[in-house]
Amino acid sequence: MQEFINISESVVSEEALVRYSNKHEEALVERAKEDPHAFGELFDKYYDPILNYIVHRTANTALSEELTSNTFFSALNNIHTFHWRNIPFSAWLYKIASNEINGFFRKNKNGFISSIEESHEFIEDELTLADMEIKREEKEIAKNNLFQELHRALVKIKPKYQEVIVLKYFEKKSISEISEITGKAEGTIKSLLHRGLSQLKELIGTSFYGEVTNE
Repeated sequence: MQEFINISESVVSEEALVRYSNKHEEALVERAKEDPHAFGELFDKYYDPILNYIVHRTANTALSEELTSNTFFSALNNIHTFHWRNIPFSAWLYKIASNEINGFFRKNKNGFISSIEESHEFIEDELTLADMEIKREEKEIAKNNLFQELHRALVKIKPKYQEVIVLKYFEKKSISEISEITGKAEGTIKSLLHRGLSQLKELIGTSFYGEVTNE
């Protein structure tokens, strides 16, 4: 009985923390509509997750930096249009990031270099600390054969499939979270995942597919 009480108290405590976090972020977003410093807090909180998402979509850190900057610039210019409807602010940012990525792909269907080994080289003497960190991350990604193989396959399928696969298996988002980000119904998300994964399996083979989906 005591164990049940402890579990219940833990659940209530977690729910209370979530509600507090949501209320805090809602207030921060409202402040950010008028105060650039408040938007800076949102930028600091979500920059890395958005950058990682774009890196997983493009496999190019230099391009990812640019698209991440575009994402937050667009968010800053349009934050007055964001209205809190129990959908996380992060979902709105992921949606903007997806639009930036898809727009880039539409404009560069034939000229996009998907391989990270072909990304531009930094001049060592001019490296900032941020550049050095990104370069280290880039080298780690380049060593990952699974990522390389997967990205070569991902760029061959439609962006709508890329989006849900990356959100699900790289960003570890739930179906409901992906629904919030994309604005699509959960049933549609499941259908897109099924079709996208079927195409991916044909392109990368069973062994790589199993590593991606843990099957």
